[in-house]
Amino acid sequence: MAVRGRYVGGFLVFSALITGAAVYYLQVYGYYHAVDAAAPAAEVRLTAIETGAPEPILAEDFQGIDADSSPLRYRGCFRTPMSLALLTETFTVYDKATPLTAPGWFSCFDAARIGADIETGTAVAFLSEHDIHPGVDRVVAIYPDGRAYAWQQLNDEAGK
Repeated sequence: MAVRGRYVGGFLVFSALITGAAVYYLQVYGYYHAVDAAAPAAEVRLTAIETGAPEPILAEDFQGIDADSSPLRYRGCFRTPMSLALLTETFTVYDKATPLTAPGWFSCFDAARIGADIETGTAVAFLSEHDIHPGVDRVVAIYPDGRAYAWQQLNDEAGK
C-alpha cells in the first residue's frame, strides 16, 4: 500500500509542476504576439483637444505586443519627431495615467520608470483613444527627446 501512495503522491506533485509551468508560460509568453509596424494597432493616435477625435501622429521605430486574451496586454515603444510643446498644445493630456507592467522579455517598456517620470513631469501622458475597448483607454507617454510608450488601462467607466 505504501508504494502505491508514493506513486499517487509523485503523480500529483508531477502534475502540479507541469500545470504550474504551463500556466506560467501562457501568462508570460503564450498569449502575446508581436504587433507588426504596418498593422492598424501600430498606428499611434492622440485625441485632439479641438475635435475630441483621435488623430495620427508621426511615429518611428515602433515595437509592440498585444494579446487577444485581454485588451490590457497592449504595449508599444516608439519615437516621435514631434515636439512636446506642439503635442501639449494640440492633444489631450491624460491625468490618470498608470502604466501597466509588461512581460520581462519586452525590455523596451519599463512601467515603473514611465510611471515615475509621468509623476515628476519628465514625461507627459496623452489620451490616445477613449474606450478603444469598452472601459479601456489607450494612453501614450512622451518624453521631450521623442521617446514614447503606449499602453491600455481601465478607465472610470470600467465595470459600470
